[in-house]
Amino acid sequence: MDPLDVVIVGGCGHVGLPLALSLAETGYRVGIDDIDKAKIDQVKSGHVPFLENGAVELLRKVLPSGRLELAADPGLLARTDVVILVIGTPIDEFMNPSVRVFDKVLDDLVPHLHDGCLVVLRSTVFPGTTETVERRLRATGLDIEVVFCPERIAEGHALEEIKSLPQLIGATSDRGFERASRLFQPLGVTIVRTTPLEAELAKLLTNTWRYMKFAVANQFFQIAHRSGVDYNNVLNAIRQDYPRAADLPGPGFAAGPCLLKDTMQLSAFTPDHFPMGQAAMQINEGLPNYIVDTLNSRRPLAGRTVGILGMAFKGESDDPRASLSYKLRKLAAFKGAMVLCTDPYVHDPTFATLDKVINDSDIIVIAAPHKAYRKLNLGEREVVDIWGITGPIRL
Repeated sequence: MDPLDVVIVGGCGHVGLPLALSLAETGYRVGIDDIDKAKIDQVKSGHVPFLENGAVELLRKVLPSGRLELAADPGLLARTDVVILVIGTPIDEFMNPSVRVFDKVLDDLVPHLHDGCLVVLRSTVFPGTTETVERRLRATGLDIEVVFCPERIAEGHALEEIKSLPQLIGATSDRGFERASRLFQPLGVTIVRTTPLEAELAKLLTNTWRYMKFAVANQFFQIAHRSGVDYNNVLNAIRQDYPRAADLPGPGFAAGPCLLKDTMQLSAFTPDHFPMGQAAMQINEGLPNYIVDTLNSRRPLAGRTVGILGMAFKGESDDPRASLSYKLRKLAAFKGAMVLCTDPYVHDPTFATLDKVINDSDIIVIAAPHKAYRKLNLGEREVVDIWGITGPIRL
């Protein structure tokens, strides 16, 4: 079997596949090891398992070159000196980091690693994980370098951002840093060196900062809404020709697989449990409650039909992970409402067509700001659109 320049473990997902395609485009021979055989078959046939701008075209360009090899087989690791792990640290039902998945993956991979390997941790991990992994691998007798090189992409823009955003490399040794730098050099990105712990914290702080900004925006919206004023006028007054407020986001669901998780990891890492992060979580996670309670206080939802437009966690995405649309659905149902859901990108047999949801609902809630909703004719029915995708923000 021919050697591979790099193998990406977990390489068929939102983080791994864009990186694999980008590296293969530069000329690397890239192996993808993924436990999801269905996704492997999809990618082999030229189909990307999720929405990502430009990914289908790049995949179909790279496949005929033979520089992309896919298998549900950790044996691929024996053919390379560079392994990228796209395995992050999830949080459990108590909002605490869980390393069980990470530990299991390492147990499965150790027999296939060899002396001289560079192991690159790519997904967000709990602070201290990189050094822990290196100690654990070396305790098995392996001479291995471990570095943390976090992904910094936004879903849908990965291929563009992999080649434009600076790449952090958290390394304890010059040798590890130099090898990781050579790995990413063909992408043409700026390299920023840190220690592993500094890079781990930088990734967590970045996502937490975004999450907190969204919480401030949602809190401001609720304050204005409770006061009975038009938040559109307030937001315009804040932003208009005033550069120091230009970065204030509008309100909306702050969700997805990263922001809440990473904020809670930072909270678990700090001795005082990071009260500002906890407050951000309560505000953002509480926004569906605020919407449902507001609607129910105007007129009881029991016996009425609520239509939810958009079940993905953000606009122009097919990713429903941690989407607050599902929490909204559950809360409305608790109040006795019949709930209909639709999404142009998320496929679910329980969802209804857009026309049915619009025609059969007493209340329409724009839960994800898909572009397809911008010019809808929603008639005279009650509409909730805190994103402002259909016009002014309204609740």
